[in-house]
Amino acid sequence: MTLRPLALLAAIGLAGAAQAHDYGSGGLTVLHPFAIETAERATTGAGYFAIRNDGDVTDALIAVEADFPKVTLHEAVETDGMMTMQPLERIEIAPGKTVTLAPGRGGHVMFMGLEDPFEVDERFAATLVFETAGPVEVEFVVEPRPEAGAPREGMDHGDTDHEAMDHEAMGHEAMGHGEMNHGDMDHGAMTGGDEAPAAAQ
Repeated sequence: MTLRPLALLAAIGLAGAAQAHDYGSGGLTVLHPFAIETAERATTGAGYFAIRNDGDVTDALIAVEADFPKVTLHEAVETDGMMTMQPLERIEIAPGKTVTLAPGRGGHVMFMGLEDPFEVDERFAATLVFETAGPVEVEFVVEPRPEAGAPREGMDHGDTDHEAMDHEAMGHEAMGHGEMNHGDMDHGAMTGGDEAPAAAQ
């Protein structure tokens, strides 16, 4: 799966400008990391953000670290009419480009093994690890779950049909990522047909 950069739109995620918070390292800027509130018994939560590259060389996000049993990058993709989860090994950000992970377009960070649900306005620390820029310390802010059918922006999947894809169709947002236990799913087996494991270019 190839992920292509998406120009940053005026609104990122669900929060207004007053709540925006950015972090930088070298030529990279991580814009507005946020997570979505989860159901009461949820054991998995999702996080989102945008990455802008103002530098001269391509860099790549290769890991996200936080104080949870497991943290991974994932993408929900549609193959032959079926929704599947695929791991993202890296997300590349070319010079002058911005890559955005947002609800409703598949790309997200999975925080697995929650002991307590994510509640609105809760904050937690995380580290985004880049291939060149190295670790960038950020803080995720938990925001309300988006309403069904609300317009969202996300990663540009180029010529695929993912532009029209909405997590509501699979109940992904409505479940708050709790009833779908990503930790127990065999993501390795969900390769989406002949596509290689997701790697951004």
